[in-house]
Amino acid sequence: MRALQIVELTGPDSALRLVDLPEPAADHMLTPGAGVVVDVHAAGVSFPDVLQTRGQYQYKPELPFVPGSEVAGIVRSAPDGSGLAAGDRVAAFCFTGGFAEVAVAPAFMTFRLGEELDDAQGAGLVLNYHTAYFSLVTRGRLQAGETVLVHGAAGGVGTATIQVAKGLGARTIAVVSSDEKEQVARAAGADEVVRVEGFKDAVTELGGADVVIDPVGGDRFTDSLRSLNRAGRLVVVGFTGGAIPEVKVNRLLLRNTEVVGAGWGEYALSNPAINAEIGAALDGLIAGGHVRPIVGPRFALEDAAEALKAIDGRSATGKVVLDVR
Repeated sequence: MRALQIVELTGPDSALRLVDLPEPAADHMLTPGAGVVVDVHAAGVSFPDVLQTRGQYQYKPELPFVPGSEVAGIVRSAPDGSGLAAGDRVAAFCFTGGFAEVAVAPAFMTFRLGEELDDAQGAGLVLNYHTAYFSLVTRGRLQAGETVLVHGAAGGVGTATIQVAKGLGARTIAVVSSDEKEQVARAAGADEVVRVEGFKDAVTELGGADVVIDPVGGDRFTDSLRSLNRAGRLVVVGFTGGAIPEVKVNRLLLRNTEVVGAGWGEYALSNPAINAEIGAALDGLIAGGHVRPIVGPRFALEDAAEALKAIDGRSATGKVVLDVR
């Protein structure tokens, strides 16, 4: 099968090689036991893939290895008791191995894909939308009628967060840095859009936020805290901005606010049952027309370096996807 390997930790420009590899066996995955073998039609590209090309991600497999955590395609085989069968169309999270024509994912991270979504949308479903739901509901305790402030609102996690929050009855305020990204955030359903520069004052004028979802980090963190209403929650999702912020905890006393971590991957691995719960909730939001992953740039498998550079340079909007078949 055709696959991409990271062969050296030199960044998106030179780390990848297109190779021919044996197809993986059903037990070829990070979690124990047999997995679901998927003929990959599309693979999602995400910020952790960029970090892995530099050896900067927390999970550091031995070189060479096939990156890519998100796929959509057709089940070739599935373990007994998984509820899946050969021929099922699925979206799956495979941790690594997704940038290939065949991948293996745990059954608890594999979800049937309905006709509402195409393969490219399916490749952007699990990581972004499970993260969004986990951040908003499991960790952020979002209630209908509350206001959600979304940083990085034109990216994959950002657009997913807007759609999930809207589907759950929340009002959304998107933070963007350009006219193009504003268009993407509005297409995702954002009720209000503000610019990064001066966002705190703009959000305050709009009535403040009850929940802040922040996958960016960096120097906007303190102003995010200042944007919270009484008893508000700032949910830390990641640090695509590079810098890891620090909080002066006395600020949390001023309005009884909270800073909450949302590490979906760690939680999902240690609590597999939650994946089915979130998957079922997302199925309802898909059926209701609320969840429609916004697909951004699409690349051939052999052009994955360009896909990674688009994410690394923060020029991409929506979900970056590799068309594998």
